[in-house]
Amino acid sequence: MSKSSDTRRSAEAETDQDWADLLSPGRRNLLVGSGLAVAAGLVASAGGAQAQAQAQAQGRAPRGGAAAAPSTPRNATGRSPWGYETYKEPAAQPVSVRPGEQTLPSLPRAYTDIKSYHAHIYFDEDTYEKAALLRKWATERFPVELGNWNLEPRGPHVTPSFYFGFSNELLPTLVPWLQLNSLGLTILLHPNTNDPRADHLYYALWVNRAQPVNAYSMASHVSDDRIEVIFPNVTPSVPLETT
Repeated sequence: MSKSSDTRRSAEAETDQDWADLLSPGRRNLLVGSGLAVAAGLVASAGGAQAQAQAQAQGRAPRGGAAAAPSTPRNATGRSPWGYETYKEPAAQPVSVRPGEQTLPSLPRAYTDIKSYHAHIYFDEDTYEKAALLRKWATERFPVELGNWNLEPRGPHVTPSFYFGFSNELLPTLVPWLQLNSLGLTILLHPNTNDPRADHLYYALWVNRAQPVNAYSMASHVSDDRIEVIFPNVTPSVPLETT
């Protein structure tokens, strides 16, 4: 047998002896006793904390400490501006913000009630460059009526936006063009009829996603001479791309 084999066997024997000593009855009793002592200490600590919490909850002073003062609400000597009988108010159903919309119509509306369309393109501080590019592309290619570049909410629109109006004849071309060239922006497309409120809330189409439109206070009926008329104010200069 080689010298290296003897050395390896000697090392393995020492390791076995170490494990035997560790697991000897005396060592096991020592480890178990230490573990129980630690566990008992943790239980005593938890019990003391629980007793202190219960004493504080019951208004008693914990041993070795002063009693905690009860908390006093601010302005305890004042009076609530709402009075003290609001709990008596009935929890009634509010008046509908959509009056008459629960009534089923006897006939569908004629599609010829639509006199023109608006496209509202919404943007923010992160997407305004996309909106500016879409604005440029659209006005280069379509005879639309371009509105203002609104940096703040305007009318029923709750975020920065711009809009352009277009005639019914452009609908079959302009809507799919916007779908393919929205650049991920939120776009509201709505018709212009004699019901501006429904135009914005219920007759609308959305590209990509919808967002709130604060149009509940808009008129639900206007005379025909007040329906939006489109007067194109840009002249297309770039041919529309086709395949």
